[in-house]
Amino acid sequence: MIKLNTDCLNLIFDELQKDKNSLYSCLLVNKEWCNIVVPILWKEVSWYVDDKSEKKLFNTILSCLSLTSKKLLNDNNIKLPIIKKPPIFNYISFCEFPEAEIVDNIIEMVFEELNDNDENDEDKRNLLEQEIYKLFVSQCEKIKELSWETSQPLPLFPGALKCFSKLKSLDIDMEYIDSKSLYEMSKISKNLYELFIENFSNDSGLISLIDAQKNLKSISFYSYKNKEGNCKELSKAIARKSNTINFISLTSISTITPTFLTSLNNLKFISIYNREKYDETREEIKEFQKYLSISEFPNLRYLLINRLSCFKEISMLIEKTKGNIINVEISDSDKTSKNTGILIKSISNNCPRIKILSTYLESIDFIHVKLLLLNCRDLESLRFYSLNINNENDNIGDELLDILTKYSPNSLTRIRISGSWKYSINIFEQFFDSCRERILSYFAIIPDNIINYIKDDHKSIIRKYIREGVIKSSNYDFY
Repeated sequence: MIKLNTDCLNLIFDELQKDKNSLYSCLLVNKEWCNIVVPILWKEVSWYVDDKSEKKLFNTILSCLSLTSKKLLNDNNIKLPIIKKPPIFNYISFCEFPEAEIVDNIIEMVFEELNDNDENDEDKRNLLEQEIYKLFVSQCEKIKELSWETSQPLPLFPGALKCFSKLKSLDIDMEYIDSKSLYEMSKISKNLYELFIENFSNDSGLISLIDAQKNLKSISFYSYKNKEGNCKELSKAIARKSNTINFISLTSISTITPTFLTSLNNLKFISIYNREKYDETREEIKEFQKYLSISEFPNLRYLLINRLSCFKEISMLIEKTKGNIINVEISDSDKTSKNTGILIKSISNNCPRIKILSTYLESIDFIHVKLLLLNCRDLESLRFYSLNINNENDNIGDELLDILTKYSPNSLTRIRISGSWKYSINIFEQFFDSCRERILSYFAIIPDNIINYIKDDHKSIIRKYIREGVIKSSNYDFY
């Protein structure tokens, strides 16, 4: 019998990574195969399994704790599950670094079995958490991704340099992590590609972490409320990374001053989401409007703006791009907003490659949609919300449908239009009849909380064209 060398076996088993049953069978062939297959199985281990498998998995992890850790836990009356046989492999060195939820589940399993209502329960849990994280930090080398949602000082644990020095993606929650730990991480992890920051503030350790990065491309901030002002120093730190950052996402405009925007000339993706109420953020909205209007992102491809009421400012921003934008999504619930037509014209004249457009539209600006469809022949998805309610002009939506009928490119197969515009039955049907050649993969009427002019006759027409295969899917499939 010809014996395959180790390199060949590695190549074969790598191809079976997703075929767990076959790999389990390979384990039993001989010791050599077992030594190759075990690391592959643990590298792809799923932390989310049924209760029985989860218990076995967690017990195996606990069995890998060092003798020092086990003694420390035992001395503090934390009894681990009894494992009759010591682990054959150093399993921890093969697997990915676990998320906080997994560590919490391991701790919960241990304390459920202890059935201990000790008043020092919280201290014991913290100690067990510490030792579990120490285990993974000491054994996992060169991890690429880390979700840091614990108060444990991970970069201070033995093995942190080998564990975190090759990090590419880091997700941190500032609710748990102190400034010192962030500062220590900044001395280890200097090659982050993307950074996700939850509940951020003007933390000096966070600023040190950002400053330490050599090639930071993406930074995302998630926060609902900030108690420490508008993070001016953090804004300056972002600006200092203007040479590398090309992706930025914000979910709050009251937590950071927008002065950094004028520095990020290499941006390809920008997402700003104003989660706060309009009345509480009017000054912040004006500040963001100002900086959006004067910023320049020539290489921009994705533009996502939510609840900033800044159609004019976005138009000014788009006019300074180089025609590479492929996705524009504008959401706004302020019915007093204006200048939707200016935005459509700006996109028509400056975004020839755009594929996805979602925005609000006033009925007086329907006329600008014609130029949009004529100039942007790569459009695939179009979504128009209504910015105003007009009860006086019957069938005002017919103008929009007529333009879509005559000028839509063949690529435009996903269309959503507001239900607060009136559409005559004849024009409604005429529009769908014009789509027979290109087939709509999705058509939807966007419901309005105040008024909806889509009646049973409209729904019947939609269902008719679904049956005929002109529409593949719709939000009226089952009405």
